[in-house]
Amino acid sequence: MPQKKDIVQKWWLIDAEGKVLGRLATEIAVLLQGKRNPEFVRFMDSGDYVIVVNAEKVVVTGKKLEQKKYYSHSGYPGGIRENTLKELIEKNPEDVIRKAVRGMIPKNKLGRAIFKKLKVYHGPHHPHEAQKPQEYQF
Repeated sequence: MPQKKDIVQKWWLIDAEGKVLGRLATEIAVLLQGKRNPEFVRFMDSGDYVIVVNAEKVVVTGKKLEQKKYYSHSGYPGGIRENTLKELIEKNPEDVIRKAVRGMIPKNKLGRAIFKKLKVYHGPHHPHEAQKPQEYQF
């Protein structure tokens, strides 16, 4: 059984340019949860940190740009909002990747802690150079 002090969390850098959204989100979710680490256990945060750059250059297949809908509700009657994937990519491309990854990690306290280790950025630059992230290839 691994101890919390024995787990070393790495920093990974992923370039989203030309990557398919769902396949990218799957790889990110696996890295965040630490499922590829030999000391993986479900009830402990043994995952790595993930930095995603070029979020606006992610690719989707088929007609998802026009057909995929994202919903939000303000809590008031009639307060439902509907956006297509194309609108969301134009307005806030970081949220597209965050929403895709959020759906693939556990919906509990540990999942919320894991999700905080995801850093998504619009362009090719990020403020995490001090952590010396390694380029992740898949």
